[in-house]
Amino acid sequence: MENLPTENTTLCPSARPESLNSVVFGVIGGTVAEPRVAYLKQPQPVTSELLAKASPITPAEIFRTASACATKDCQHFDGQDCRLAMQIVEKLPAVAEELPPCSIRRDCRWWQQEGKAACRRCPQVITDNYNASELVMNVANPSVR
Repeated sequence: MENLPTENTTLCPSARPESLNSVVFGVIGGTVAEPRVAYLKQPQPVTSELLAKASPITPAEIFRTASACATKDCQHFDGQDCRLAMQIVEKLPAVAEELPPCSIRRDCRWWQQEGKAACRRCPQVITDNYNASELVMNVANPSVR
């Protein structure tokens, strides 16, 4: 799979599917009120065929994708850390008692920065969530800190 990021790449687990060399590492399941990520055993490259399968909704409503962390080019990056990861850990409740079986963990910025606390909250994160609670919207908003 030539499109998979290299082993030394720090990955953003909330990247847009259209990001360069992005991979799908989870599929959103659960309910509208309590969505949950079902993690794939192996990340899969994002292809135009895969993106087309999401229609008529956005791919980020049903796929969790990762790509190289954009660092200074990301609105959530403060120069050293991912503020989104910090907000998720500080404000969202844990939804997993055990660490989810995540195929990108070793390269994940959230894991590297926040550890188990981020992983226990990750299953509830949806990149395009049009039914998000006020709490989730505030966590995701880079201007609300």
